[in-house]
Amino acid sequence: MKKSKIINDPVYGFITFPSELVFKIIDHPYYQRLRRIKQLGLTDLVYPGANHTRFHHAIGATHLMSIALNTLREKGHPISDEEYEASLAAILLHDIGHGPFSHALEFGLLTNVTHEDISLIIMNRLNEEFGGALDLTIKIFSDTYQRKFFHQLVSGQLDVDRLDYLNRDSYFTGVTEGQVSFDRILKMLTLVDDKLVVEEKGVYSIENFLNARRLMYWQVYLHKTVISAEFMLLRCIQRMKELYQTGYDIYVPEFLEIFLKQDINKNRFENERELLDSFIKLDDNDIWSAMKTWKHSSDTALATLSEGIMDRKLFKIEVTNSQLSKTRLKEIRSQVKEEFGANQNELDYLVIKSSLSNNAYLPKENNINILKKNGKVVDVATATDLPNITAMTKTVTKSFVCYPRKGQFNMKNN
Repeated sequence: MKKSKIINDPVYGFITFPSELVFKIIDHPYYQRLRRIKQLGLTDLVYPGANHTRFHHAIGATHLMSIALNTLREKGHPISDEEYEASLAAILLHDIGHGPFSHALEFGLLTNVTHEDISLIIMNRLNEEFGGALDLTIKIFSDTYQRKFFHQLVSGQLDVDRLDYLNRDSYFTGVTEGQVSFDRILKMLTLVDDKLVVEEKGVYSIENFLNARRLMYWQVYLHKTVISAEFMLLRCIQRMKELYQTGYDIYVPEFLEIFLKQDINKNRFENERELLDSFIKLDDNDIWSAMKTWKHSSDTALATLSEGIMDRKLFKIEVTNSQLSKTRLKEIRSQVKEEFGANQNELDYLVIKSSLSNNAYLPKENNINILKKNGKVVDVATATDLPNITAMTKTVTKSFVCYPRKGQFNMKNN
């Protein structure tokens, strides 16, 4: 590890990456694309400061990975230079597969292909270019390396990804409830049988971490206005895709066209190189550029959705703890049909019905384990008599419906 990269980060201050491989990845065009993909999609429509990018987040998470690995080394756990560098590269690349607007369009352009799937495909492409330098990185990312704690740090219920995005998203949105003691949590990490555990004296920091995550989901990620905006964007792309496949003639950015004119599954994406070539050229700017034209479309649904997002005329959203009644849904559809003159197909885009769920901790999935003073390893949910963590293991699900407010849109397109 010869070269080093120093970056002034607004959350952590000056951070250093003493790795030639990491330096090389950051400079690559695939990674630089993340500067043009916002971390929180359309959340800035609610929190104006939330304009940070996937580039910022991946850099921050890589910094936290270095702290975690240094801590484990200091506690006597052997980590080779190759493992150290590969772990930094794995977390640096963990989000490289995100498309425009991050999670908002994750399943809008491709069929059942996650951003993790795409990240792995891109890593394999980079590995070809780098002459096999990412072999260990790919094993760590895909959880096929025998020392499992490296993958736990990249992707788990207590990983450096979550520690960074909670602190970073809290910082840029101004929602202080998301701040967590990342430094204390990282210093409390250790290993038992090559698996990640937290020393018992760090249990209250873990509780605060889980609570911060729960609050950030309700206040930021699942904020009802954010949900309305993101589902409007998803429906906008789905409507354009439907229209384009029936021969509708309207402007589409060059690299977006291939994803609109056909349905693309994981197998095709893995095996047809031109699909990845197009995908890695897409970013938020392509969608914004397209919607500038689409808002003037003759299609009621496409024009309304595009105008609503561009001009922040966001649909009204009703959230309920139980299933939305069929009577209420019928009332809403009737109201929208009358105002827009929409047919049944258009109504499916203008009246958006779905659900959202929030759970801070899933005990049966990559447990957060606590190393007690007596040497026993127990799940965090049973490591303390505080009932808060146990309560956070329950999934809360809510239903919602979004639809245009009466008189919200000028009906010139109808």
